[in-house]
Amino acid sequence: MSGVTGERGTTAAAYADFAVREARGVSPAYERLCLAIARDEAVLALLETVPPAKRQPNLLLAVVRFLGGTAADPAAFHDFTIEHWPAVEDGLRTRSTQTNEAGRCALLLPALARLPQPLALLEVGCAAGLGLYPDRYAYRYGGAVVGAGEPVLDCDLTGAVPPPGRPSVAWRAGLDLNPLDVTAAADLAWLEALIWPEHEHRRARLRAAAAIAAADPPVLVRGDLVDDLPALAAQAPPDATLVVFHTSVLYQVPPARRAAFVDLVRSLPAHWISVEAPDVVPFESLPPPPDSTLHNVLSLDGTPLAWTRGHGEAMRWFG
Repeated sequence: MSGVTGERGTTAAAYADFAVREARGVSPAYERLCLAIARDEAVLALLETVPPAKRQPNLLLAVVRFLGGTAADPAAFHDFTIEHWPAVEDGLRTRSTQTNEAGRCALLLPALARLPQPLALLEVGCAAGLGLYPDRYAYRYGGAVVGAGEPVLDCDLTGAVPPPGRPSVAWRAGLDLNPLDVTAAADLAWLEALIWPEHEHRRARLRAAAAIAAADPPVLVRGDLVDDLPALAAQAPPDATLVVFHTSVLYQVPPARRAAFVDLVRSLPAHWISVEAPDVVPFESLPPPPDSTLHNVLSLDGTPLAWTRGHGEAMRWFG
């Protein structure tokens, strides 16, 4: 990392870590690009001008691609970022990583199957609400297929038997600081920019999930995960089991606010499903993760159940 230290060194280390722990074996383009950014003094200096939370790799990579830049060549990425920095900076400051990955529903399904049906689903950090349709997608856990239709969500599940069927959903709603609309071209383009370059299957999955949401739009509320959650939860039908859930969201929330949310969700008359990194929602004891790549923890009502990969592609059950 060219011997950089201090704040710049912290940012450089974050990009190098992302390359090794998240992109390696998943996106060669992003691995190569992030290793280059970790050594790029000019880009790192520009990143110092935005708040630390806005320097994250996924956000920068998506903003540059959304604006027309390429992820295929680190030199071209560098030149585009420098030349178009005012627009890139504006994107970093105004946007967030709203990766609305429908594939994460494959992680939720085993937990949802344990709860009394029908369900009232409330997603915190919902983006466009594509995570609110676990009853509409089909799933493939190895050789076991659950449900029918498109998209089909593939998940390598070990340590547990796939759920017998899809949940029954009576109500679905989402809460987000900036809800997205899949029928708006710019919003859909941003969701596509958040998908990693080589992942054509995820782009196809996004479009199929977006068509489901457009045909039957969920209730999406612009609001704060602490201040506005109780009012939205109160709208759930009383004869359905309320489930508040979130996937890879709380890392964007400051620690104090994150703790306030956890206290709040525990106090609600609801079940709570969390899929977050173990340093974001910590637990007293966890078995070792499957390997050194980044894994999240699926938990139900504060009990950890499984190690999961970020886009829903794999889950190792231990609960």
